[in-house]
Amino acid sequence: MYLRRMRACAVAVAVVALDQAAKFHVRGRFAHEGDGWVVLPGMLDVRYVRNTGAAWGVFSGFQISLALFAVVMLVLLIRYRHVLLGAIALRWLVLGLLAGGIAGNLIDRLVFRYVTDFVDCHWGAAHFPAFNVADASICTGVGLYLLLGWLAERRRGPANRSAVGPG
Repeated sequence: MYLRRMRACAVAVAVVALDQAAKFHVRGRFAHEGDGWVVLPGMLDVRYVRNTGAAWGVFSGFQISLALFAVVMLVLLIRYRHVLLGAIALRWLVLGLLAGGIAGNLIDRLVFRYVTDFVDCHWGAAHFPAFNVADASICTGVGLYLLLGWLAERRRGPANRSAVGPG
C-alpha cells in the first residue's frame, strides 16, 4: 500500500513538473497570446493561449470558483481514492495522473489567474480547443480509469455482476 501511494505521488509530481516546465517555456518564448509555431502543417501547432475558463473555455471568468472546485476535487479524490479507484488495476497510476493534472492547472489559476494552454490540434477547418500537459494527464487518467473498470467488469463475467432492475 505504501509503495502504491509513493508511486501515485511520484506520477503526480512528474506530471506537475512537466506541465509547469512546458508552460514556463511557452510563456517565456511567446510575448503575446496567439503567438506560436507550426509543428505539423494543417494538424498541430504550439500556440500560446490564456484560458480563463475550464475545459474548452467554459465558465470563463470564474477563476475563484474554478480554483475552489479544483481544490475540492483534489481533496475528494485523495480522501476517497479507495472507494473511487479500489477495484481497478493500476489505481496508483490513475490517481497520480488525475491529481497531477488537477494540481498543474490549479497552480496556473492561483498564480496567473488563467491556465496556459499550448497544444493546438486542427484538421482543415475543424479545430480542437488548445490544451496542455495537465489536461492531457487528466484525460488519460479518466480514459485509463474507464478502460480498466470495463476490463475488470468483463473479467468478473455476467454471473458475478449484481442484478439491476425492478424487484
